[in-house]
Amino acid sequence: MSVVEILRDEDLSPEARAVFDDIRAARGGDFVNNFWRVLAHDAVLLKRVWETLKATMAPGALDPLTKELLYVAVSATNGCEYCVRSHTAAARAKGMTEAQLMEVMAVVGMANQTNSLAMATQVPVDEVFLRPPKS
Repeated sequence: MSVVEILRDEDLSPEARAVFDDIRAARGGDFVNNFWRVLAHDAVLLKRVWETLKATMAPGALDPLTKELLYVAVSATNGCEYCVRSHTAAARAKGMTEAQLMEVMAVVGMANQTNSLAMATQVPVDEVFLRPPKS
């Protein structure tokens, strides 16, 4: 259960409503999820997070599915159920298969294990990893 009220459309400030309009236009539908509805209590925060997310997830050097898979991986590591579920749904909409999801989770689990082992044992970084790649 949210620690703040999940705002309905009729409860939005004009500034928050403008952001919701942009979310709907960008996503091509009427649904605005609970994450944005909670952030709508602070229209400045809502707009800043939406604009940054929109720019980050826009087409770039990484394809949209890869970006969603990365989001799922980080969300799983951070233990954010909401983000895991939201971005898994987004990744599925972009064509992710169950095999891809399971492989991402295997990599997440392996990275968490080896990161913990390396940090706990204070393994020094190999000199070769500290040098920039040769051009």
